[in-house]
Formats: sequence, C-alpha cells, structure tokens
Amino acid sequence: MHALTPVPLLIVGGGAAGLFAGCLAGERGLGALILERKHKPGRKLMMCGNGRCNLTKDISAAQMLRDMGEPMATFLAPAFDALSPAAVQSWFERHNVPLKSMEDRRVFPRSEQAADVVHALTDALRDTGTALCLNAPVERVERLPGEAGAFHVATPHFSVLAQRVLLATGGVSYPKTGSVGDGQKFAKALGHALKPYRPGLIGFVCTHPWIDAHAGRTFEQATCRIFRNGQKLYEGQGQLDCETWGLGGAAAYNASRCVARQNLGDFELEWTVGRDTVRVHAPETRPLKEAIVTIGGVPLNEVDPATMQSRKCPGLFFAGEVMDIDGPTGGYNLTAAFATAALAVGAIAGAGTSSRPQPPAPTGREERRDARPYRPSHRPFQPPFKKSGPYRRGGSN
Repeated sequence: MHALTPVPLLIVGGGAAGLFAGCLAGERGLGALILERKHKPGRKLMMCGNGRCNLTKDISAAQMLRDMGEPMATFLAPAFDALSPAAVQSWFERHNVPLKSMEDRRVFPRSEQAADVVHALTDALRDTGTALCLNAPVERVERLPGEAGAFHVATPHFSVLAQRVLLATGGVSYPKTGSVGDGQKFAKALGHALKPYRPGLIGFVCTHPWIDAHAGRTFEQATCRIFRNGQKLYEGQGQLDCETWGLGGAAAYNASRCVARQNLGDFELEWTVGRDTVRVHAPETRPLKEAIVTIGGVPLNEVDPATMQSRKCPGLFFAGEVMDIDGPTGGYNLTAAFATAALAVGAIAGAGTSSRPQPPAPTGREERRDARPYRPSHRPFQPPFKKSGPYRRGGSN
C-alpha cells in the first residue's frame, strides 16, 4: 500500500474567503482542496447586499484602511498591499462579472445578482482544477508530530492529510449558512486564544414615539451618533430603516460597530433625519446571529500580518472573519476576506509548496480589464482520502 501524499493546501470553508483562496491557489498551480460543511458553497455570500453582493468599494486601499480604523488598519495593511479594492474589481471583471459603481462608490455586479459572483468563483475553481467538496463538515484539525508538521483533517466520512491548512470559516452570525464557529474551535485546539464574540454590524432595539410614527419607512440620508458621558465618539451618515423593533440600515449598523468595538455599556444613540433629532439611552442590539459581521474570534496578535500564518501553530493560516477583523458596511468586509485570502495563498505558494508555473500578476486595473483568466494545462489535483467511517446521507446544520 502506497503512503498517502498530503494535499499541499487544505481550505476549511467554502465562503467568500475560502472560495477566493481556492481560486488563487489554482491560478498559482498550488494543489488545493476546499471542504465546505453545507450542500452549496457561498451561502452567506449570496445574502450580501440584500442579494446584490456589494463586492468592494471603489476607493484606495489607504482610504479603506483609514475607514476601518485600528486595530484593523495596521493589521490589514500587508493584505491590502497584496490585493487592493481596485484589484478585487479587476479579478471579477476578468472572470466575467461586469461591475458598476454607485454614487457612494460601493461596487456591485452590474446584474445586481450575488449568484453571478458565486458562479464566477466556482467557475474559476473548475477551470483551474481546484477541488471543492460539499457536505463535508470538518470535525477536527490536528497537527501531526515531526518536523514535516503535516495536519490530519477529519470529517464524519473521510480524513485528509494536508501540508498546510487555511481556516476560512467566517464568524458565527447566520449559522444556517454554515457560519457556526468551527474555525475558531479548531484554532483554539491548536493553541490559540479566542476573543469573545460580539455583533459588529447590527440594528438597535429601541422604542420611541418617533420610531412608532415612522415604522416601516426608509430614509436614504440620516446621521447616527454615539455619545458617552457627553462626548461624541462616532458620527456617520447612511440609510436608516425604521422597523417595528427599532432602527436598522447602514447608518445604524455602523454606529453599532462603534458600540461593539469599544465595549460600550453606558452610551447614548442619537439620530437625525431632516429636522428631527432623537436621542435614546443605551439601546440593546439585535441578536448576534443576525449580525452582518462578527467581532471576536482569533486575536490579531496571534497571527502574522505579513503572511496570515498562525504565530502559535506553523503551517496554519487564516483568512476573513474567523479572525477578529471587521469593517463598516459597504464592501469593506468582503474586501478584507478576499485580501487576507490572497495574502495567505501568496505566502503559502512562496514557501515552496509547488513548483508549477504561476500566471503573471497584472499591475494595474486597466491592464487587467481585457485579460482572460489563467487556465493551467496540468491535470486537476486529486486529493488523497483516507476512509474513516461509513458514508451517511445528508449534511449537518
């Protein structure tokens, strides 16, 4: 019996970060396998921007980092050097997703269909021969002893050996899409601490006569502010939705991010619509499971920002929301997912896991606009599987 050869890169999670990492690994000729727990990939991606998929924002990397603030600005700077917002746009345009930029510079598929983004990602996986395995919830990630430092990755039905593992499982909101905190659990088992989860972009639950009078209405231009002890901590503009339970929309979501990031308990929320200004004291937020993004997870000081590799477990990498990173609503969080995936794959490929030729990296958006996707001629990578249990139909929640 021949010894199993580890897959060069095993990606846990078939969401935005995991799919994009698989696409870039395939373009670099790096053998990769994506394991996704649900029966379809990119389920949360399909929900982004109310199904329209706000891919990124048409601003510079430097401006995006400033908007995200610390600690993300310093930590994500190398990732945005690896993949800027303009480069995100170029990649999807080259992969047959025409884009459009709104007045506020948010970028969407021209079709306003998130399915077009998911199809572009899965088509790129197909074209590069990168394997995607669905209905494959990972149960354990273990580092094997020895200098080689390979990983044993187990699902209910099979096990895989991997040279390197990229955790791209997302946060813990909208668990029915597959974001149930698996990656954070694996990171903890491999030596990482975890920061407590908090909703990063979420609506405020509050009652007030003004909300009662305007329930069901949406205001395109509103301003939300956060105060503590009379000091203004945050002010931002955007859409405001008046719901029966309180306030939603971009203006409220971004204000809630300030509350979560600073762990505010005693604060005041103020909003202005037209000539009306209303202030309420310390409203609660909607449940964590409804948050657009999760704050918390793998601490940033335990990840090398130059490579996205674990400082605790060599060979373990991270991408996206599994780490304690978040940004405002409006394309920031997807850009961070794509950029951290790009940096991790670049670091892994540069470490010598593959000697296959790599496609040239275009240097400008205009140069990339008419380029065709890289299609390597090598045979699709066939990952080694080791049977570890009987096959059972159906996926887990």
